[in-house]
Amino acid sequence: MLKLNVNNETSKLLVVVLGTAKSNGSAPKLEECYDPKSRENILANTYPIEIDMVRELSELEDVLVKHNVKVYRPEVINDYNQIFSRDIGFVIDDFFIVSNILPERSKEISAIDKVIDLIPKNKKIELPEDCHIEGGDVILHNDYVFIGTYSGDDYTSFKTARTNYEAINFLKERFPEKKIISFDLIKSDIDPTKNALHLDCCLQPVGNNKLVACPEAFFKRDQYEWLITYFGKENILEISLNEMSEMHCNFFSIDTNIVVSEKSFIKLNNWLRSFDIIVEEINYKEISKQGGLLRCSTLPLIRE
Repeated sequence: MLKLNVNNETSKLLVVVLGTAKSNGSAPKLEECYDPKSRENILANTYPIEIDMVRELSELEDVLVKHNVKVYRPEVINDYNQIFSRDIGFVIDDFFIVSNILPERSKEISAIDKVIDLIPKNKKIELPEDCHIEGGDVILHNDYVFIGTYSGDDYTSFKTARTNYEAINFLKERFPEKKIISFDLIKSDIDPTKNALHLDCCLQPVGNNKLVACPEAFFKRDQYEWLITYFGKENILEISLNEMSEMHCNFFSIDTNIVVSEKSFIKLNNWLRSFDIIVEEINYKEISKQGGLLRCSTLPLIRE
């Protein structure tokens, strides 16, 4: 059995589910895209191909194994996108919460049934049907749980609005000991520079109480100001909307002092190194063309 434990984004990683790009299927039609980055690359005829994405995920797996992380992979579903395992579920403390995600992605959870079967039944939580949430919108920071959302009346008109207040309220009731703070994010189905698909696309804690964030991705400035007050401006690397759309916030921490990052993120990687963080640089540009990166591809189950 797996004894789950995740309380933050940075403690030493022991067990993780890493997505797969095998039998990823053909490129979607324009009307089938459910994020603006994929749409942009379909229009530009630069949508990534399977062999390149399989190679990038293998490179990430090699780094994880190098650092003694136990890696589970999903069962392959033919012609189905299973790269972004982060969204299909998430762990808070020692509970596994099954996400209610886009109907187009509903099969993904079944591909990790063998892993979920290792979790005690009393440690699994299924959400009510009206609670929509994806794991990319959930960031743990010890006593805090940060959750990305969109509160506009036009919520249902956006394919990119993935987490609603019903889910946030459910988690507040289920985890009363946690300080759950929601952040309203900008949304666009068309322009990736005007869309924070998930919270981890525009905010991520790293190291010892440091933060990388995109101020303009927050719909309400006072919510971002709270982060400045909490973390301290001197501890925050602020990135632009363009950098956000290229996924500069979506690195992944293996430990407090070890981060996996895209090798082209020079400003970010140098900033991390300035705090004596080891940066494992890998190629991950092709996967970024689908609107996700390193954190999106990983579902941590156990950290120290």
